Amino acid sequence: MLGENIKTYRQKKGYTQEEVANRLHVTRQTISKWEKNYSVPDAEVFVKLADVLEVQTSQLLGVKVDSDVQTTEEKQNVYAEQLAHIAEQMAVRNRQRKRIWKTIGIAFAVIIVVYIILIVMNIASFSVYPTKEDVQTHEETIMLEE
Repeated sequence: MLGENIKTYRQKKGYTQEEVANRLHVTRQTISKWEKNYSVPDAEVFVKLADVLEVQTSQLLGVKVDSDVQTTEEKQNVYAEQLAHIAEQMAVRNRQRKRIWKTIGIAFAVIIVVYIILIVMNIASFSVYPTKEDVQTHEETIMLEE
């Protein structure tokens, strides 16, 4: 949700990832990671990001922040908690993705190994040396041709 919000508000302003990155003194790849929910900005940068995009920080988070919170420091603490929660969710999702891809890779490797074994067994069943029957058949063929 955070990544989608960052992307939506950035596009509404007509900014590229590069332009936002330059204003925040981060790389374009960092903005991309935020938008793809691979990582989250820290609380201080998050507040600057909201300023650059000219939106409320609560809009970027997609949550309401208690109006009881008055000071900038208190607000940053609330945002830091929210961002930490989002980062934790991302980490869990990334671990799950990694586990799935690892399982797919192992399954693919097993299939390849089984396929190679079957090919080798099939090749091994064909002898490159002639058997007695092959030699006799060949000799009989030669005799018949003469």
